[in-house]
Amino acid sequence: MAEHEPRSLMHTRCDLGAFQVIYRDPWLVAVHKPAGLLVHRSPIDRQETRFALQITRDALGQRVYPVHRLDKATSGLLLFALDPQSARKLAAQFARREIRKSYLALVRGWPPEQGCIDRPLRYQPDAMGDADRGGAPPLQQALTRFRCRGRAVLDRPLARFPQQRYALLELQPETGRKHQIRRHLNHVSHPVIGDVNHGDRHHNHLFWSWRGYHRLYLAATSLRFLHPATGDEHCLVASPQSDFLATLRALGLQECDDAG
Repeated sequence: MAEHEPRSLMHTRCDLGAFQVIYRDPWLVAVHKPAGLLVHRSPIDRQETRFALQITRDALGQRVYPVHRLDKATSGLLLFALDPQSARKLAAQFARREIRKSYLALVRGWPPEQGCIDRPLRYQPDAMGDADRGGAPPLQQALTRFRCRGRAVLDRPLARFPQQRYALLELQPETGRKHQIRRHLNHVSHPVIGDVNHGDRHHNHLFWSWRGYHRLYLAATSLRFLHPATGDEHCLVASPQSDFLATLRALGLQECDDAG
């Protein structure tokens, strides 16, 4: 794990203008959650007053039911149910690992064209809802598949290197461990840029000084699942946040409108 970032880099900015309803039908709604926005109230950030659940509820004028979570710093596709029965069905699919999730991440270095990170992760309890998990195994199976979508060189010095190498990865976590993608990528020495807990503080600082803002370059871009009402396979897609895409353009990396 990297050293802790200074306070100036500890909080990802939240651009509420990036919030968007992507899909809605009588049973579910999908939104784009900006980086820096909590899904719901949490003791981790007691001072926060804005939450994706609340914003979605207010936008629709009706109650919504969360069926999964995204980390505060992660942007992208977030799914809510619009009734309790649909919520139970969707949550069960997540629990059974039947929902295929895809992410995009900007990482340090040049990983292989594709690969699979198969490494157990130590159990980390969540602040909400894990008080009864005292019997959880200390190590849990964790599997993340990835493929490289593009590579870039940045002409900025860092340490003894005059140029820096970065890559855009598409990732599919086959298990759902806490911070799985971030921990797995750090383990293979390709940490996500902007990750203050599992990343490289030197590269985080480089991007902060270059781009003028700090964010975690990890975005949830697609969900494939069985619709709770029809049973048909459904696929939802969300482009990364505009500041994420702007950094990809600045690096000369191809913009990706979907996660394949």
